[in-house]
Amino acid sequence: MDRISKLPLGVIETILCLLPTQEAARTSILSREWRYHWTEISKLEFNEEAFEVSTYGAEPSVLEQTFDFPSHRKVMTRRCKLFYAIYQVVIMHQGPIHEFALSMRADGSCVEIDHILFHLSRKNTVKILKLDFIGKYKLPVSFFSLHQLTDLYLNDCAIDHQPSFNGFGGLTTLHLQEIHICVKELMRLLLSCPLLKRLAILSDAGTINGIGDVTIADFIKCLPGIEYLSLSCLIFLCFPPLPKELPTTMVHLKYLRMEWVWFRHKYVVPFLVLLIRSSPNLEKLKLEIFPDDDLFEESETGSFPRKDYPDITLEHLTELEILQFSNADNETDFVKFILAKSPVLKKVRILLWDEIDEDEKLQISKIVRSSPRASRVVKLS
Repeated sequence: MDRISKLPLGVIETILCLLPTQEAARTSILSREWRYHWTEISKLEFNEEAFEVSTYGAEPSVLEQTFDFPSHRKVMTRRCKLFYAIYQVVIMHQGPIHEFALSMRADGSCVEIDHILFHLSRKNTVKILKLDFIGKYKLPVSFFSLHQLTDLYLNDCAIDHQPSFNGFGGLTTLHLQEIHICVKELMRLLLSCPLLKRLAILSDAGTINGIGDVTIADFIKCLPGIEYLSLSCLIFLCFPPLPKELPTTMVHLKYLRMEWVWFRHKYVVPFLVLLIRSSPNLEKLKLEIFPDDDLFEESETGSFPRKDYPDITLEHLTELEILQFSNADNETDFVKFILAKSPVLKKVRILLWDEIDEDEKLQISKIVRSSPRASRVVKLS
């Protein structure tokens, strides 16, 4: 008995959405009943690598193994077949598309991808859009017509112009990785998202231009309702000298995650303290340290400020997580600072750098465990 075919249409659609789009389309050969089920699924996902393995097999040719890369002609042939498959799916699709994901190599502007985004903008039903590229793809004008977006993920995309548009009024999640954009255009983009709650900017300073034209205070003003913030420390090292305080308090911020944190740099600790001071309701703090002591000149380094910060109390912080802890300058002092200022702290997880020997690990553990704590229930791991 074919029990799956007797399931409600909503359940069948959910099952098909869990499959890669290419596999979902292949269910059309099961029976006459199943021929068009896949054309109504609301989630479409295309991955170039998965498409190549499925279409050509995982084993490369002898020539590809010898030179460690496929020929240009072969790459173009595969790409044309991928786009042909995407076009077929998009054209035959009958229902609304609520989620669309595309992962592939792209170089500059790509007409085929432009056409896909234009088609999605005409339907204007996409709520979740994930574009994961290798090669800096330039977003077309039609991208700014996707007004129904609630979640947007961009990797290695370039935004060098923003036409007059009404903004992404429903966007709540924005994830930008290796985004190529002018900082003023970035701020304009953020201001066009009044409901934004979750923001991640994981790019180095080389991909964001014109940082010297604005201050951190100007940037923070664009984030009035942010609850989840994930940033690369690389960006903010290029801002002008830090102010003593931020004019806009991030009262909604509950989760702060920082990548590429160099504690030896003279601006890093003041910047972290500045963010913490401006986030009175912060609940979770996660730092991923970059343990490289030889990265900066002596003039760029600084020590942890030797003061008590009486105006700072982390009344809501419950979790602290630090990865790649190396016991370098300022790292231990910062942990002591958090322990002393967090009366409801429950969990502290410190993952040590792999190159630290066992004796130093024991020494770090003794220092941290013997440090004064404002919380009596905190557990260290």
